[in-house]
Amino acid sequence: MVDSASLYLALMIFLARVVDVSLGTLRHALVVRGKRALTFVIAFVESIIWVFAVSRVINDLSDPLMAIAFAFGFAAGTFVGITLESILKIGDQVVKVFTQKGSAVAWLLREQGFRVTEFQGNGRDGTIYLLFVQVPRRSVKQVMKLTRSIDPTCYLVVEDIKMRAYA
Repeated sequence: MVDSASLYLALMIFLARVVDVSLGTLRHALVVRGKRALTFVIAFVESIIWVFAVSRVINDLSDPLMAIAFAFGFAAGTFVGITLESILKIGDQVVKVFTQKGSAVAWLLREQGFRVTEFQGNGRDGTIYLLFVQVPRRSVKQVMKLTRSIDPTCYLVVEDIKMRAYA
């Protein structure tokens, strides 16, 4: 029979793992984007929480409820971390627009405050314009909507940007 103290400890282990793994997922996203100071702080907090959770499980290896809470917390933390990262939309992306209506699309995007770099090239069907638009991740859908309002047949590529200044 499971007593209330065991249930409380299992819940604490589960919640600790959810927070720990969620922070780890966010930390990975920030590492890719070169956010060193913030990843340092997150890694420290993540490690402290992990040590707490592991020590509680090791202290009571005879109780499978603790191991289950640990594993379930890991799985739930992964889900929560990915969800948080998609909500926070950390970092910048570049939207590459391939269009035959380059000047019109570039003008509209600039009117909306976006920085646009234009290139002209030759494609299978004639002149093609490649537009590079660097935007915060939260603005990507807006850029795509504006672009398609001028040229519904344009081709769009969205890529993450890692910002780093080299000395």
